[in-house]
Amino acid sequence: MKQASTYVEDREYELFQQTTANIGTTTSVALRMFIYAFNDHHGFPYPVQSRRMQVEAFETEDEATRFATDLAMEMVK
Repeated sequence: MKQASTYVEDREYELFQQTTANIGTTTSVALRMFIYAFNDHHGFPYPVQSRRMQVEAFETEDEATRFATDLAMEMVK
């Protein structure tokens, strides 16, 4: 077995300890469960998004159409 560890802010760790205790488990078990779920899903077991996503509009409709067509053709390959 290998040990996995990381650093988090003190307040986040205290909240993590409190939350795991409230649901009847430990921080160690919760981290182990996350690792197994992460591996089983081949990545995060939940949607991952940026709340700060910045989207730039296309300058023309033709530019948007070309982009969508190229993307669709890449996905078909």
